[in-house]
Amino acid sequence: MSTISLCMIVKDEEAVLDRCLNSVKAAMDEIVIVDTGSADRTKEIARKYTDKIFDFSWQDDFSAARNFAFEKGQMDYLMWLDADDVLSEESGRNLLFLKERLSEKTDMVLMPYAVSFDEEGRVDFSYYRERIVKNHKGYLFSGRVHEVISPRGTPYYADQIIVEHRKVK
Repeated sequence: MSTISLCMIVKDEEAVLDRCLNSVKAAMDEIVIVDTGSADRTKEIARKYTDKIFDFSWQDDFSAARNFAFEKGQMDYLMWLDADDVLSEESGRNLLFLKERLSEKTDMVLMPYAVSFDEEGRVDFSYYRERIVKNHKGYLFSGRVHEVISPRGTPYYADQIIVEHRKVK
């Protein structure tokens, strides 16, 4: 079975961090939290899930912070989420199933990213994002804002694992 490090960057995320981490904790072998200057209870909440909490001086560069978080991940694969992202129970179960059958040849896992919802909370817009990459293969984020990892290698499209971007209003 493959192992996964969740590598997150956070700042002042006390309203959503617990929800996010609770939705994925069962599938993670390691959780790495990089705090970029929180003044709220973010670190206290993170400590309920991990002791791997690092400070990073904000440099107006999301890629720099995310790449620092990736440097701390030790497992076979690295996954990233934002604190206001969440997986449904079904997507969480599907992530566990993916870990059991993920081929060693897979370099990158792309998942639907649901970013818009109708009045009943149903997804009305989503697109694929790179979410999991093989560790120690040189995958890095680029772009100071709206950062991405350029696709390369052998991808796997995990249609059954939907990451939902659920901001708290």
